[in-house]
Amino acid sequence: MGKNRKSIIYSIMGATLILGGLAGCSGADTYDGFEVPVQPASTLSPVGDLYRQELAEYGDEGTEDTVLETFSSENGACTIKKLTRYYDVTLDYEEHTPAEAGRAYAEVIMKAFPDYHAVMEPYIYENIYSQLKDLTDDFSAVETRVFTMAETLRDKDRDELLAFAEEISGGVHGYAEDGVISYEEALTFNLIPETLRGTACSALSLWGEKTASGDPVTVRLLDWHPGSNNQMGRAHAVIHAGKGEHSYTGISFLGFTSIVSAINDDGVFAAILDVGSMNEDYSCEDRKCYTYDLKHALEEFTTAREVGEFMVANSADYTWSHNLIISDKEHSYCAEDAVKQLQESGKGYSVLRDADTPLLSGISWDNKDSLCVVNSFASEGNQDGFTGNAHNLVRFNKYNEWVASKDCFTVGELKTMLTKERVNQGLGKGEAAVQNVRRRGTVQMIIVDYHTGRVQVSFISPDGASDDVVFTDIGTF
Repeated sequence: MGKNRKSIIYSIMGATLILGGLAGCSGADTYDGFEVPVQPASTLSPVGDLYRQELAEYGDEGTEDTVLETFSSENGACTIKKLTRYYDVTLDYEEHTPAEAGRAYAEVIMKAFPDYHAVMEPYIYENIYSQLKDLTDDFSAVETRVFTMAETLRDKDRDELLAFAEEISGGVHGYAEDGVISYEEALTFNLIPETLRGTACSALSLWGEKTASGDPVTVRLLDWHPGSNNQMGRAHAVIHAGKGEHSYTGISFLGFTSIVSAINDDGVFAAILDVGSMNEDYSCEDRKCYTYDLKHALEEFTTAREVGEFMVANSADYTWSHNLIISDKEHSYCAEDAVKQLQESGKGYSVLRDADTPLLSGISWDNKDSLCVVNSFASEGNQDGFTGNAHNLVRFNKYNEWVASKDCFTVGELKTMLTKERVNQGLGKGEAAVQNVRRRGTVQMIIVDYHTGRVQVSFISPDGASDDVVFTDIGTF
């Protein structure tokens, strides 16, 4: 990988070949100076149109969205503004208890999104069936996971979540695909990362000589199941959770009470990236929820290092191994959180990785003042999720080459870099998918600019992924 392991993707009679990718990761083969041999066009040809023919040019600023309607709870604990691309949610924890806020949140969702039940309940079952493939009509395994994890929450988080579930369900209980979100289904939706999730993400931080301003810029791509009908494209939410010095803004989906991506008032940004849910045995016994621990850390700590060290220290007790991108105005880290069974196996460990941390044998990052995160640990001697995994390997390679292509980047140039691939590739039946950085399942792209203090988000639309990308300014921290 790196300078000697360029991932050259070709289409050979309808299949995808990655040269220098998987073999190179082990250190066995390199392809210095590799040249594509002359072949008849019918048997070997470069994959056409990997990149957009005309790259989009962006400015550093984001676009302003338009408020269509505003809704509030009777007690004033929750206000939701419906905009064209997302819902802007404000939860008041200063004047109201967590339970009051949770109940108000559900109340206002039903005002702002009247068909929330019909749209979101099928999405919940898509997640259940995708992860528990042998499931028929017995949902006891799901229920056990969900109730076990809910009981581990801190009192304030549990009070909020249970009140939300009670209100949104209207007293309906059980698992039944009937178009109504029950109490149990509402809990399941909030605990997808702890109980069901298998997904992919990536992140990149640049600073110093790599940014035009010299200040850090952190980019986070959220690859999350968008739903068979792109339900997530209808449910984007920016959630302002206010309680004085313990405030943060979450970027996730309407109805979530935990953290997917968030930034606190001190400018600490953190976001989750899956690592272990597809190759680790699941265990929820004596475990706790990492997304709610991350929420606690953002509420309590003021620096990226403090947040990262807290998460690493608690990592053995989570359900699945994962990465976290964590940054502030001074530093960027990846918390490589290995759960207990991985640590005990000797195959992985937890560490707060930074730009100076030695990397796994066989991979390299060739750019100073930068940090890249995909869905694998990358620290030397840690669990290797690159060998045999084209998705991680190719994306890491692409980021490495893209960042090396310019001495430094403006925010606008980063947007152009992130959107230059054609997103809908390999869509035909039997076609091999191209390993894009931005994928059809990339539902949000977040840019945190520490020079201006502004946050911009690209939200996937209800029509699905498109090459036409809009970055929306959601405010400052």
